[in-house]
Amino acid sequence: MPAIRRVPAFAAVLAGAGMVLAASSSPAWADIDPGGGESETQVDADTDQQTVSTVAGGIVYDRSKNGKGGNAGPVTPVTNWTPPACYYAPAYSPAQLKKKLEPIWAVDSTGPEWDLSQRNRYVNGKPYKDFNKKKAGKGYWWDSFIPEGRESAPGAFDCDKPYFWVDEGDPPPTDIPEAVTPELLAHLAYAEIRVPDTEVTLAPEEATKVNLPTWAWLDKAEFKPVSVTASVPILKIHATATAEPVSLKIDPGTPDAETYPASGTCEIVDDKIGAPYAKGKAKETPPCGVKYLRSSGDGSYPLKATVTWKIHWTGTGVDGERGLPDGEFGAEQDVVVEEVQSINR
Repeated sequence: MPAIRRVPAFAAVLAGAGMVLAASSSPAWADIDPGGGESETQVDADTDQQTVSTVAGGIVYDRSKNGKGGNAGPVTPVTNWTPPACYYAPAYSPAQLKKKLEPIWAVDSTGPEWDLSQRNRYVNGKPYKDFNKKKAGKGYWWDSFIPEGRESAPGAFDCDKPYFWVDEGDPPPTDIPEAVTPELLAHLAYAEIRVPDTEVTLAPEEATKVNLPTWAWLDKAEFKPVSVTASVPILKIHATATAEPVSLKIDPGTPDAETYPASGTCEIVDDKIGAPYAKGKAKETPPCGVKYLRSSGDGSYPLKATVTWKIHWTGTGVDGERGLPDGEFGAEQDVVVEEVQSINR
């Protein structure tokens, strides 16, 4: 998913990073704007999804181990945590920044005072001289970016510092918390995680009956860890956010129902959520399921199944795993509940 670069306030322009299909999953950094003026991606032919790598805002996203399928979706954090609304990353070489700014100065000038302040900063040595051309190949100009989809998020326009230079091998300035680091990459990767749909299998397969247990389970093959890796090759840093399913919460869609277990939360046991129904188990208590106490009449009940995913990250310079907020992803499905038919003799 591409990022959107926010050009400094004097230009007052938002520019989206373009998407260019490429055969290789490794971007040619020497030939493109490191901030994502161009991007490369590899598309999964079966799912038509961008799965391998996409260059966006100086960041390469590897989604090859992400959840797939048309119904896969993002997790919702269980806390008030939100992914970064903006960030700074390497964007230009000296020649690229000069090529970008000089036409803007010529067209969008707001007067001599503004022109002088800009030229003083980037050309006249206050603090940079001639766009830092003498440092070409030894660092990059950094720019601000807004991840796609976060344009209206609180704080999206807080990254308003002008372009700044960082020498190769040096960390970004400590007074800029939004500068890209392995931890920030982990947070951005979290926002890119997609997990499978949560429609549970219910059995017996015929319509659910009042006062008879209905078994519920999820396909083991679908519910396995997924991950996204975000990296900045020119900085040689990366982070991988991994989500692992840990439990399934069932909401029957009506108070006239009982869940198994009583909490409605089915823990994962031996990599399985619930257990498949088998013939002859109609009156047994399922490890995960629901019993409806009243018919749905001419309609149905909206059963909601929500999977909780435990999320952690690893990355450059980090020993072991570090935690991120758990996430949830759920879906509703209609359940028809019928009265048990009996014969009076």
